[in-house]
Amino acid sequence: MTTEVLEKMAANASKHPGLSELDELCVQTIRFLSMEGVQKAKSGHPGMPMGMAPAAYKLWTKYMKHNPANAKWHNRDRFVLSAGHGSMLIYSMLHLCGYDMTLDDLKNFRQWESKTPGHPEYGYTEGVEVTTGPLGQGISNAVGMAVAEKYLAEYFNRDGFDVIDYNIYVIAGDGCLEEGVSSEACSLAGHLGLDNLIVVYDDNRITIDGDTDLSFTEDTAKRYESYGWNVIVVDGDGNDMAAFEKAIEAAQAHTGQPTMIQLRTHIGYGSPNFQDTHTAHGAPLGDDEIKLIKENAGWDPEKSFHVPDEAKAEFSKCQERGAQWQTEWDAKFGEYEKAHPELAKEFRDAAAKKLPVNLDDHLPVFPGGEALATRQASGKTLDAIMPHLPMVIGGSADLTPSNNTRFKGAEDFQKGQWGGRYMRYGVREHGMGAVMNGIAVSNMLIPYGATFYCFTDYMRPTIRLAGLSHYPTIFVFTHDSIGLGEDGPTHQPVEHMAAMRAIPGVNIFRPAEANETAQVWKYMLENRNQPHLIVLTRQGCPTLDQTKCASAANVAKGAYVVCGSDNPDVVLIGTGSELSLAMEAAESLEKEGVKASVVSMPCWELFDQQDQAYKDSVLPPSVKARVAVEAGIQQGWEKYIGDNGKFIGMTGYGASAPAKECFKQFGITTENVVAAAKESIQNAKS
Repeated sequence: MTTEVLEKMAANASKHPGLSELDELCVQTIRFLSMEGVQKAKSGHPGMPMGMAPAAYKLWTKYMKHNPANAKWHNRDRFVLSAGHGSMLIYSMLHLCGYDMTLDDLKNFRQWESKTPGHPEYGYTEGVEVTTGPLGQGISNAVGMAVAEKYLAEYFNRDGFDVIDYNIYVIAGDGCLEEGVSSEACSLAGHLGLDNLIVVYDDNRITIDGDTDLSFTEDTAKRYESYGWNVIVVDGDGNDMAAFEKAIEAAQAHTGQPTMIQLRTHIGYGSPNFQDTHTAHGAPLGDDEIKLIKENAGWDPEKSFHVPDEAKAEFSKCQERGAQWQTEWDAKFGEYEKAHPELAKEFRDAAAKKLPVNLDDHLPVFPGGEALATRQASGKTLDAIMPHLPMVIGGSADLTPSNNTRFKGAEDFQKGQWGGRYMRYGVREHGMGAVMNGIAVSNMLIPYGATFYCFTDYMRPTIRLAGLSHYPTIFVFTHDSIGLGEDGPTHQPVEHMAAMRAIPGVNIFRPAEANETAQVWKYMLENRNQPHLIVLTRQGCPTLDQTKCASAANVAKGAYVVCGSDNPDVVLIGTGSELSLAMEAAESLEKEGVKASVVSMPCWELFDQQDQAYKDSVLPPSVKARVAVEAGIQQGWEKYIGDNGKFIGMTGYGASAPAKECFKQFGITTENVVAAAKESIQNAKS
């Protein structure tokens, strides 16, 4: 290093307690890589990484337990960049600490097929624990990650063998704390006393609009204290690492509460013209400004994406420490395996996403003829299988008696009762979805949680992120249509099937009866490469006789012929409770000499994945007369019923009345299905 650089580093170190000259060099390296990545892309958010570089440096190099050589080591501490717009911060840290992230990857920030997308994406970039960017999601996911650690530690740890013992560290900004989802999740975290969760609040007081005084003047520390959090306020300029380290160590030692460290930082730190302005938030600083920043720091302004040898050597210690941590853990697990072989096998199976039992041995088979609401069938299925699935955690957003999601023998997960497998989420649908996604990324636990289907309106962002990220989350929804009756249009889902089906990467199941419901649960638990939704009725649905109809196991194909003619004049397609209307209509048509095939289509997404031969066997191309019946709006059904097809369903909102009256008044009846079938046949002939 030049004498000038050393002098400037020494001067900075004297101003920033807790940062040595070498620390200052490492922090500047993080800042410059971050701002240069944004500048090269001509797109991004440089300000937050510049302000939070010292805290990130200390976290990753001194306090976080991680192994760059194995980003999926089970007992690693988790890091969540909830303020995902500052993604160049985590990418810079991943590169410097020795993860699979090269300088070329940093130079390709926000470019096609790079490892450095605009916001961190789970499963896409090694070392990224969850997808963040939509503000509030990351910190809320972290609550679920903390829940997962508590449960796994309670289940697997034994005296002398803490094989699960990690913390979740979060960097969150003003926007994260303003979004409602974080309020829901953090309130729950305080109630549960998740002391393995440490949030560093980047209090830079700037949003896109400008200073937070424009809209956000609450006392955030007091709000989080009221949630039941331990709050530590660190004043200064975000570079006082002596105070920050004291706060981190206090948080690590604190028990019984999650901790928030409120760290006063300066967005765009070191920028002569843009520090503490909203300009530094979401736009490149410009080549001239970066040159000024480098000159002021004593760096060569002509060098870009430069990592000084001294910084490289210091960051490489993360690899040495990580290897040592994992070596020690591997040795401990080896001893654990000798002392507790059955638990060790369960651990390995859970990590491999292997279920401990064959579900077919425990899945209930429901007798034909019985009218049973599919929510009840779901509850009975959970009663039968959940005692055999210790890595599945259930829950509900306050509607447990209605959702039928609490299985027999379930104990609640509560503060100090970390072995409970049932979550009381409270009236927090959005938070519940985000927490479940956080549990899912443990890669050992399967979460499910429930509410009424109309409240997918509150949960859509978390469901969308689950689809985008392939989180193996199971969303359970009941009261699926106008069939819920008297609660009326505010609670009757109408457009929700279409809205959920529009989300890529998510399987939407609407089983027609009890045995289909059981088989859907089997499919969801065995297929953990994406999220699933199961949508259930409040009202009774006739159970199909499995000895007389096609097997309900066919739900795995998305759609199948339940019964009817091999050479039909018309195909009747139903989902959920409306399948029974299609079957009744087929019987009526048969009496009039009209041959009908009845198709149950519980999952469009799975049916669309089948080969053409199978799809043609279910919906023969030669049969142009088709009728679909579903108690929702038509949107999307056109691709299955074609130009000559007819749809029986809803065209607007529901009404407050008994379920049978609602179906009658809105024309979702057997008689109308029969009439539509005849009309479709006539259309196909003309």
